[in-house]
Amino acid sequence: MGASSTDELLKSNSSQKERYSKHVHDNVHGNIYLDPLALQFIDTEEFQRLRDLKQLGLSHLVYPGAVHSRFEHSLGVYWLAGTAVQTLKDYQGLELDIDDIDIQTVKLAGLLHDVGHGPFSHMFEREFLPRVLSGSNWSHEDMSLKMIDYIVDQHYIDIDSGRLNRVKEMIITSHASQKSAKEKQFLYDIVANGRNGIDVDKFDYIVRDSRACGLGCNFQFERLMETMRVMGDEICYRAKDYLTVYKLFSARADLHRTVYTHAKVKAIELMLVDALLEANEHLGISSSIQQPAEFWKLDDTIINTILADPRPELKKARDISLRVRRRQLYQVSYYFYRDRRVCFIRSLFYLCQPVRKTKFVLQ
Repeated sequence: MGASSTDELLKSNSSQKERYSKHVHDNVHGNIYLDPLALQFIDTEEFQRLRDLKQLGLSHLVYPGAVHSRFEHSLGVYWLAGTAVQTLKDYQGLELDIDDIDIQTVKLAGLLHDVGHGPFSHMFEREFLPRVLSGSNWSHEDMSLKMIDYIVDQHYIDIDSGRLNRVKEMIITSHASQKSAKEKQFLYDIVANGRNGIDVDKFDYIVRDSRACGLGCNFQFERLMETMRVMGDEICYRAKDYLTVYKLFSARADLHRTVYTHAKVKAIELMLVDALLEANEHLGISSSIQQPAEFWKLDDTIINTILADPRPELKKARDISLRVRRRQLYQVSYYFYRDRRVCFIRSLFYLCQPVRKTKFVLQ
């Protein structure tokens, strides 16, 4: 396929591009401008599905403010990806030969990186699928690639096939075997950095998740965005910004400890896994994961489907789902033990009524 009409639009002056853009207001980044090609993907039922996928899965049942979706996160990564590559162009554009097509490609990768995500954050692929499909290596990154092709075909989106392949490569860049050895390799480190993990995906979700959960966040991605430069075909940062890089991973670790792996969040996740296991045979949940035409219909509302279905065979799944609604959660029982050097903590979750708390003492 030759140069598309969208490519021609990208080569027009900035005032014309702004004229054909649409802007939305984001509570993290302020005004975000969406270009015409991005809107062709956004205004599809497959992308709009992300509105019904909560970014933090079931964490909102512990942190009530954590109701933001993968839709707004995707818009945020789109905007940061464009800002990052534009910064590199402003300072090193001639040296690196960055053009408007490069900027558009990186922005699309940011926009579409989560379009193949399953419901309930990572619980679907890490907890549910391994229980129903032994040896399953399904990943939302691979599904995103299938969904992108499906969206392009279904909605007749005019995009050059070579550029579309680059978008997909940028999404799975952390898989070294999939990464293409081409020029401008630094562009592949912006959305999903497989080299050092510093990427705009983390820039967005760390700030967005912290704000939604009401937690403080002392990581300022703006400092890294303003000072990033390319050396040896790799994005680098100033040595004196090492504390900012440290805060990036420190903030991420804090979110894992206090939100993502909160004991009650994990208990609720296990309850939902049990409910999905009971309903899977009757609703065909796992059978949709290979077909984009069916997968885009699967989102967090599957629990409402279970609760509304009166069939007797779904009674157990309904009962578990109702227990979540009534806050009759699995209880967490901690016990401690020692080996030669390390003290471990394990958590056991029981399908039972609330039990009396018991204290355990290290011997």
